[in-house]
Amino acid sequence: MSQGQPRRPQQPAGQGENQEPIKYGDVFNVSGELANKPIAPQDAAMMQTAETQVLGQTQKGGTAAVMQAAATRNEQVGVVGHNDITDIAGEQGVSVAETDVAGRRIITEAVAGQVVGQYVQATPVMTSQVGAVQQNAITIGEALEATAKTAADKPVDQSDAAAVQAAEVRATGSNVIIPGGLAATAQSAAAHNATLDRDEEKIKLNQVLTGATAKLPADKAVTRQDAEGVVSAELRNNPNVATHPGGVAASMAAAARLNENVNA
Repeated sequence: MSQGQPRRPQQPAGQGENQEPIKYGDVFNVSGELANKPIAPQDAAMMQTAETQVLGQTQKGGTAAVMQAAATRNEQVGVVGHNDITDIAGEQGVSVAETDVAGRRIITEAVAGQVVGQYVQATPVMTSQVGAVQQNAITIGEALEATAKTAADKPVDQSDAAAVQAAEVRATGSNVIIPGGLAATAQSAAAHNATLDRDEEKIKLNQVLTGATAKLPADKAVTRQDAEGVVSAELRNNPNVATHPGGVAASMAAAARLNENVNA
């Protein structure tokens, strides 16, 4: 299993230590109101319950464990009570979602709609030889198909289109945009969406990226360099200079991490 590891909070060494609470922004890559909220015990309890329901158990060193460590520290220094829950987490909830892609599970964990952990879990794929098991690397096409599920309802914008184009270039080895291909479709969708105000009328990522592997004339296993190129393209074309949780860049980065672990 591979994941973007959050920073584990430090336990207090004594009463003279800094009494500032551990906030979501201290241990997770989140923004806005959530980033400034202390992690509360009941937030951690909700995530533990969600992990257990979906995964069968809480993950060692995973999101729930990190939240519990932070909440315990916050309770010890008196900044939260044992039954406290962060208002935004209580209102919008926490979630743990599984997505199956080509024999692999992508597990996305979120608090108040913001991704706080993403795991890629490889599962064995049976070959034609009885009893044989083969572990395949995730390809660019498969990573794009994963995005069609992890960010299915996101309206396509220019940053998505740029990331898809960068992925297509990496997969095919050609800088020429293929007429009717993924990049061209994504660019058209972004241009169309820019003329609309209502999100429900816009073209979504799943409409562009479903079946991505079959739409690519060539494909290859995702490398760290591929992921970095796609992340850079998405960042450059986002006004907030950020990547979308579960989006094209995030899926490519998760695939690259898994492939490195497989080949280690």
